[in-house]
Amino acid sequence: MDQALNGNHLKKILNIKAGFTPAFTMIELVFVIVVLGILAAVAIPRLAVSRDDAILVKGKSQISAIRSGIAMQKSKRLLEGTPPFVLANLDGVTVYNKKDQNLFNFSDGNSSNILAYPILSKLNHDGSWVKTGANSYNFRAEGKDINFTYNSVTGTFGCGTSEYCKSLTQ
Repeated sequence: MDQALNGNHLKKILNIKAGFTPAFTMIELVFVIVVLGILAAVAIPRLAVSRDDAILVKGKSQISAIRSGIAMQKSKRLLEGTPPFVLANLDGVTVYNKKDQNLFNFSDGNSSNILAYPILSKLNHDGSWVKTGANSYNFRAEGKDINFTYNSVTGTFGCGTSEYCKSLTQ
């Protein structure tokens, strides 16, 4: 019996008899909260950067697909001998700055689609496109609109020289 009532076991029995229940102290709880706060302060900014990088990569791949589609249509028309060799427009959208429009696709079974599957326009949403004019589009990244223009004479699709434009096209 003496062996059972020694050390930590004896302390627990005496504390329970005295009305104390084992629990965490306030200092232990504060310490855990501080550690969790530090971990959150380190992790959250890294997640935000990852999201911004993902939006830029999405934009780069879409721009590359659009440019490839333009080049493919130009090559196809040259081989067929079908003038004009460069398309006048990249899609059939005639109403601008509107959401839920099929961009870079004529949506009529036309074989001159730039993209096989259209990009759906969205307003004020990072990583989205919207048509702003007959041959101009905006891509939104990090809360900023980057303007892209299609030149129907040369068949080029590009933006200006801003830092955002460079990060999307290089």
